[in-house]
Amino acid sequence: MSKLTKEERDSLPDDEFGLPEKRAYPVDTKARARNAKARATQELERGLLTPEERNEIDQAADCKLQEE
Repeated sequence: MSKLTKEERDSLPDDEFGLPEKRAYPVDTKARARNAKARATQELERGLLTPEERNEIDQAADCKLQEE
């Protein structure tokens, strides 16, 4: 998984993020979707995400992971 540059991240549409309103947790590739799920779980455990936010990230990531 390559690091997103600012330009690449800025060019992603909102629906390519787990939390589109914050443009956080990019899920534009399957690797990033898996990473978003893992990071969201960690952030939930640390109290930095709500369960609802984690679920939103998981749903977005799951959609990407189900793509062919």
